[in-house]
Amino acid sequence: MSADEKSQAKGEQAKGKIKEAAGRVVGNERLTAEGRAEQAKGDARQAKEKIKDTFKH
Repeated sequence: MSADEKSQAKGEQAKGKIKEAAGRVVGNERLTAEGRAEQAKGDARQAKEKIKDTFKH
């Protein structure tokens, strides 16, 4: 997995977790959903890179 893509994926996941937690604290459903979506985006990016690495080796 390229270091740049890996760090982007981890960043998206962390940012999503923070947004989701903040949304829960203030009771904002939209912010919570945005956080979940961002986490999913990070998970997808990470999975894509792992698959690329698998076929590369």
